[in-house]
Amino acid sequence: MDAQDKLVDVVDMPELGSDAGADMVALTEERDRLALEKNDLYEQLLRRTAEFENFRRRTERERLEFSEYAAMDTVKALLPVLDDFERGLKVESTDKEFVKGVELIYNRMFELMKKQGLEPISTDGAKFDPNLHHAIEMTPTEEAEDQTILSEFQRGYQFRGRLLRPALVKVAVR
Repeated sequence: MDAQDKLVDVVDMPELGSDAGADMVALTEERDRLALEKNDLYEQLLRRTAEFENFRRRTERERLEFSEYAAMDTVKALLPVLDDFERGLKVESTDKEFVKGVELIYNRMFELMKKQGLEPISTDGAKFDPNLHHAIEMTPTEEAEDQTILSEFQRGYQFRGRLLRPALVKVAVR
């Protein structure tokens, strides 16, 4: 017998008198208690649902960041090979076919790394930025503006907008 059936029985039996009033009060209190409990459980359900949704989003974001960092580590490990290709291409050679082959391999590798998110840091006539460049040499000169990059010792790179390796540069100072 639930609370509503009890309420109907009390209303249908006027001979109960004061017991009916007490039963009515008890039923009302039980109804109010059950309503509060229902509201508490509903709020708890909403909080748990929101917490689960936040957990799901955070886990997805962490998974994406992990895969991005994994690719970043791989690209960073290949940078010395790219540097070696660049140094090799600067050396004069009599065998033009060999040079052309090395150049093709370098270009293919560089394009593959660019597709992954590698971006070279520009230093041609740029102002020195300590967030992107590492000054190896500072040369006093009147021919160039203060804090202008004069030459590059090693190319710097960003990976998907994050600094992977700063450019090693020679900077003009006054």
